[in-house]
Amino acid sequence: MLLDLVKPAQATPLAGPSHEERDRLAALGRSETNHAEAMARLACLQRVEVPATTLTRPLALPLTVATWNLERCYNVEKSAEALQREGAQLVLLSEVDNGMARTKQRHTSRDIAQQLGMTHAFGVEFLELELGAEVELEFCDDGFNLHGFHGNALLAPTALQSPVMIRLEAHGHWFTPETPAKRIGTRCAIASAVMTAAGPLYAVSVHLENRSDAEYRETQVRGLIDAIDQLAGDMPVIIGGDLNAGLIRKDGAGEETLFAHARGRGFELHGGPLDQTTTRPSRVSRKPHGTWKIDWFLTRGVEVAESRIVSSVAPDGEVLSDHDMVVLEVEGLR
Repeated sequence: MLLDLVKPAQATPLAGPSHEERDRLAALGRSETNHAEAMARLACLQRVEVPATTLTRPLALPLTVATWNLERCYNVEKSAEALQREGAQLVLLSEVDNGMARTKQRHTSRDIAQQLGMTHAFGVEFLELELGAEVELEFCDDGFNLHGFHGNALLAPTALQSPVMIRLEAHGHWFTPETPAKRIGTRCAIASAVMTAAGPLYAVSVHLENRSDAEYRETQVRGLIDAIDQLAGDMPVIIGGDLNAGLIRKDGAGEETLFAHARGRGFELHGGPLDQTTTRPSRVSRKPHGTWKIDWFLTRGVEVAESRIVSSVAPDGEVLSDHDMVVLEVEGLR
């Protein structure tokens, strides 16, 4: 089961289905069977994109790692500048567009990587079958999506070794009669070994499901760690991303059970000050129901000096995302 959900890399850019095929998919009945058949046929959901690179120098220690849900990535340049200001040497991104009208058809994670002098691995979480939510239509210059890709990415200034995409589920939470969105795909993680001056490190950029409950997210984390154990062996591991889970749940109860499971598997939790949230109102999330602390690092076999939360508000006042960046300072590997 786990090996079936691990998708290999390809050096060429991912290609999306034709506009005619996307129209056909959008007209399908919202059923689990139709979603599973569509997933199986779509080549863009079966590979992670990793361009060839000549970057081979190991990452130096101490090492600065950033994880950031970029909420589509409406401003590539300012987002890259924010990462550069923090000195990020390893970058774990989620909710990044590729060929979406709302973000000017840009391959946002690739363009950030190029601005930072890094390589990238990008995987499609969802094939978007519409331009976006109603609030996003004002940002669209085109009436079509070039590719319709929305996903996760991992960026580094060194070669990514045996990168993969790990699908966290087969169920189509965003292809049901109850959701207004038109999407084919599932939550995923992008994972790769990278070489550091102290040896190999396994890095994972992850995005857990929000249209679910705490038990479901724990199941996703269980499957993710099982896959990591198979792929990474005894390498030190850094998992970072939007876990859609907090130490205080949105219903006011205690922490979600995924954290206890991760601790039981040898992972430590880092997310900056415990009383500081990581979400905020933005150009898309204009009236959120509160702010939450849901962006985290999980580490195993890693010496961590500190973690901090960095505002997603640019120096000129533009809000780059509805999530703040979380930064991890790594002293060494165990």
